[in-house]
Amino acid sequence: MSTSVASDGRVFRVTRVRIHPFSAAIRALVATVMTTALFLALAVSTAATASATAADLFNNAQGRFAAGDTRGALADIGGAVASEPGDTNALALQAIYADAVGDLITREAALIRLGALDSAKRAGVDNMLNAIRIASFTPPNPLPAIQGPSTAIIVLGYGLLPDGTMRPELVNRLWATVVQSWVSPLSPIIVTGGNPRNGITEAAAMQGWLQSHGVPASRIHAEHRAGSTVGNVLNSVPLARSLGAGGAIIVTSANHIRRATVDFTVAGLPVVGAMSAVTSAGQLIAELKPLTKSQQLGMYRDAIKVFGIPSRY
Repeated sequence: MSTSVASDGRVFRVTRVRIHPFSAAIRALVATVMTTALFLALAVSTAATASATAADLFNNAQGRFAAGDTRGALADIGGAVASEPGDTNALALQAIYADAVGDLITREAALIRLGALDSAKRAGVDNMLNAIRIASFTPPNPLPAIQGPSTAIIVLGYGLLPDGTMRPELVNRLWATVVQSWVSPLSPIIVTGGNPRNGITEAAAMQGWLQSHGVPASRIHAEHRAGSTVGNVLNSVPLARSLGAGGAIIVTSANHIRRATVDFTVAGLPVVGAMSAVTSAGQLIAELKPLTKSQQLGMYRDAIKVFGIPSRY
């Protein structure tokens, strides 16, 4: 402690504190630890944010594609891939979306990266895109196919009336099924459709109608759970395989046959015949033109679901 005198005569006592070198070292160490902890917390937070952003972009992309905004979906899924380059679902979607908008460069780049990570998934996406291309340029066929017992005839349901009776659209499909059953008398027949009305499923209504029109009950196998085309496929493919069928003849309406054919192909059951229920020449002519990219969207959406890519993360 020392004494100082100011110019006006006042006396001040000044205390000098000596900082021990050990105390300074402690403070420096504490500062270093706190800074390191801050950077670690920031790194963890950034990683978590990046992961959430990738999931959000994936979900946004699926939502946009479902709504028909294909280019917006492609942009979002590109962001998801940039954030999570190893996400094979995102890479598969990037290839599929790029194909839907006609961006061949992005599609091929995504397929190459996907193949390096998961060759089986790459093969599945190739199969899907090829099936869509073929179906888009293949007009509906109103003629039956001649096949044997290793091929199942699969008839897709259609919404019933509130009282459980069938609409004309579904009756037309069943008449086509009867003709197909004559041409392929040894093929098992699968009727698929749930959506019960008045306690009756689509499959039950079809089963009863076919029996009343001369098809033996032993040939008919009903799948009562499906509520959509995707459900028809996912539920009837295992049933067909359990019956010893390695391929299928699909029977449905002319404006539905292409999408159904793609879905069964993606599910791994080869479609060896596709018979369209056609009620007029005009209906057939209307379906002869190749489908545009916008008209193919339903096939892409269904195929993605059948392939097993989640709609959300």
